[in-house]
Parts: sequence; C-alpha cells; structure tokens
Amino acid sequence: MVKTRNPIIDVIIPAFNEENAVGLVIQDIPKGIVRHIIVSNNGSKDRTKIIALEAGAIVVDQPEMGYGAACLKGIEYISLLKVAPDIVVFLDADYSDYPNELPKLITPIVEQQVDLVVGSRALGNLERGSMTTPQIFGNWLATSLIRLLYKYEFTDLGPFRAVRYEALRRLNMQDRTFGWTVEMQVKVAKMKMAAIEVPVNYRKRIGKSKISGTIRGTLLAGQKILWTIFKLI
Repeated sequence: MVKTRNPIIDVIIPAFNEENAVGLVIQDIPKGIVRHIIVSNNGSKDRTKIIALEAGAIVVDQPEMGYGAACLKGIEYISLLKVAPDIVVFLDADYSDYPNELPKLITPIVEQQVDLVVGSRALGNLERGSMTTPQIFGNWLATSLIRLLYKYEFTDLGPFRAVRYEALRRLNMQDRTFGWTVEMQVKVAKMKMAAIEVPVNYRKRIGKSKISGTIRGTLLAGQKILWTIFKLI
C-alpha cells in the first residue's frame, strides 16, 4: 500500500528504433515527481540509446526482441535498486501518449489505493488516424472478452498505465511479446485487484508502428492477445 502523498515513482519506456520520439517523451514527463526514467532499449539500430541518455534517462539494453521482454528488462533493473518504488508507470516511446498526463494515472493509486490504473484512449480524445480500425476493433473484442470471462470492466488495452510496485510483483508478469498489456489486465481481474481507467489523449505516433503498421504485425498481435485471454482462464 502506498502510504505517502509523495510516492516514489519510476517510469519504464520500452523502445525500439525511436530516435525521433524518445527524447520528446522523456522531455514531457513531469519533472519533480518521478525518480527514474528507464528506457529499455529493445535492440535499436538507430540513435535511440544515445538520445535517451542525453535526455537524462537510464538506459538498459534488452537485445531480445519483444515488447514484453523490454518491459521485463526494465522491471529487472528496478528490482535491483536498494529502494523499491511505490509505483511503476509504463509509457510508449513513440510520443503517441501525452507524458504530461502522468499525474492523472498516479492520483487514484495514491488517494484510492487502486492497484492498476489504465490510461484509456477509448474514454479520451483520439486523434484521427492515431489508431487503425483493426486496433480499435481488437481493443473492443479483447475488453469485451475480459468482461465476459473475468467480470472486469475495461475499455482499452492502452500501454500508458500505472501500477503499484507491490501489485506488479504479485502479478509475476511473463509475456515477452504482444500479450503484455492484456496479461496484466487479465491477471488483475483474476486476482481481484482494484483497477480503474482514466481518460487519456492519444495522437498519431512519430514514425511507423512496428506492430499495427504492418498486416503481419497486426495479425500476430491480435492472435497473441486472444490466446493470452483464453489461456489464463
């Protein structure tokens, strides 16, 4: 349980070839409320690592490709710190989220003792073209299945999220690819943790998505998300 109005907050940003965006993401994270910004460099071949370091982030290298693998590498770094955080925030490196909205995700954990806060793009303002039709449909299908199978209400599998570190440890996250976000939400539902959503804004990402930007990536991600939902029943 977070017992302070000034919790220790660490941010994990998985990043693969995001040299044009990662610096902007780091720059827009509110100063003074975050302890560490950890960029998990997921095998980038460009200047992502250099730019992240120049912007003041800690960079950990994860050569194993996969969104979940990158997130887990960031968690591994945090687990070795002498003082554990109270809250961990996950944020994408493509500048599609608005990092300055971070306090909106933190407040329910501090004030209401919530375990997980998901930034819902479905409840916020979605810039035209920021999400593809398959993405929107996939989110609807996945959250509908979670509601049907696990009796938990979600509207989005959005990557911008905050979780109590104690709860994150209990979740024992395993997925190393596309199923990361849905695994977290399904496990929260199964374990009857407290979860809410807050509206967040979403814009067109900088650069081309490695997942939704290709038909193959979209199909693989959709398949993995559905498989994760059913395998955890």
